[in-house]
Amino acid sequence: MRIAVLAHLHHPIASPFAGGMESHTAHLVAGLVARGHEVTLFAKEGSAVDCNVVPVLEAGFVVRGYPDDKSRDKQHHLLDDAMRRAVQGVATGSFDAVVNNSLSPIPHREAMQLPTLHILHTPPLPRVIEVLEDPARAVDPLGRFATVSAANAQPWSEWLPDIAIIHNGIDLAQWGGQQEVLPGTAAWTGRITPEKGTHVAIAAARTVGLKLQLAGPIQDLEYFRTLIEPELDDDIRYLGHLNQQQLQSMIGSAEVFISAPLWEEPFGLTTLEAMACGTPVATLPSGAMAELVGVTGGVVARDKSSGALAQAASQAKDLDRAAVLERAGNFTHDAMIEGYELVLRSMMQQPLSFAVDNS
Repeated sequence: MRIAVLAHLHHPIASPFAGGMESHTAHLVAGLVARGHEVTLFAKEGSAVDCNVVPVLEAGFVVRGYPDDKSRDKQHHLLDDAMRRAVQGVATGSFDAVVNNSLSPIPHREAMQLPTLHILHTPPLPRVIEVLEDPARAVDPLGRFATVSAANAQPWSEWLPDIAIIHNGIDLAQWGGQQEVLPGTAAWTGRITPEKGTHVAIAAARTVGLKLQLAGPIQDLEYFRTLIEPELDDDIRYLGHLNQQQLQSMIGSAEVFISAPLWEEPFGLTTLEAMACGTPVATLPSGAMAELVGVTGGVVARDKSSGALAQAASQAKDLDRAAVLERAGNFTHDAMIEGYELVLRSMMQQPLSFAVDNS
């Protein structure tokens, strides 16, 4: 198929990835290309993937969190204009299908007259819900919806009762390998921002006497300077924004991976990466975390306190690492791509009336 992919425009799709959305988009594109599809990615300038890339937003544009409505609305306007350019590019191109992998409301509002799979990576977003609730909006007969976990499908079901569940997946071979496990060590990776709970992970590690290594892009500088940087010492170290190979080495050598999402985590890609290294996970009970780790991939804390997370970490580090790796095998890159292909092909042949679950 000739497939257009609409990327989230906040960051380029390039390694080291700014977050799970960017990583997912890169691996989605790579998987589709590897299976013989002709893919065009509409994305921010600076994106580096193995397919045709159409830049629709300049690399120098920086997305910020504005406290005032005027600045926020101006930023939304610029992002919306960029996504409209992408939608127009799709509409005037020669494509068989579209994968909307963005968080923008524009592809939901402006139908492209092509089979379009909208992948929902977050809990319901106000600007998307506004479109779905608009009485003047005509339902797109060529549009279908998928999301990354059953936990994330539930809040969307109020507006989208027919939603496919296609779990995220990774190439396990890129994360496996024998690493010497360092006793008394823990790892945390992800975007350093309040909802990812970096400060809770630090508190949990200190409670049980684990040396914690942190890695990831600093997306909220005030949060980092206020709650994270003052905690850094010989036991709590920040290693920076690492590439995949560096992350694999860091995570694979840890006794336990600490995941501390304070929002309803839709999936938890960094948690899956840890499991793929064979590293047991201790996690807060947020969103899809229990769905992801099961009973063999880690331990889910009894509540969202740092004390409960510390207890989970103490228990998780003794889990069988082979069983952790086996659990990760339920979430492969190939299964994810096959799930998307199944939906795309069904859209081109007949209406979709079932949910896909690759677990």
